[in-house]
Amino acid sequence: MSEIPAGVKIESVFLVEAQYTAEAAEKRPAVRAEHLARIALLREEGTVIEAGAYSDELTSSVLLVRAADETAALAIARADVYARSGVWADITARPFGRVTTE
Repeated sequence: MSEIPAGVKIESVFLVEAQYTAEAAEKRPAVRAEHLARIALLREEGTVIEAGAYSDELTSSVLLVRAADETAALAIARADVYARSGVWADITARPFGRVTTE
């Protein structure tokens, strides 16, 4: 007997977390529209499953992404305008088991 019930699947994805820099509050407004448009496109393509930021303050953003490996997951975040413009720093990626239904 499998430990995963019928109709349930574990999808291997990556949880990417990007810390906001100390300058994020002043840098983010100028590039936010570009960032959000890119995230929306990556969602439509199926690369990004979920994306958002903690709503407490500007601490960090989280992305749930489909990628071949950790390097590819990090590349997705590092290509974002937030990373290129100094809004994000200290980007990490960890394997994540996403529960889905078949």
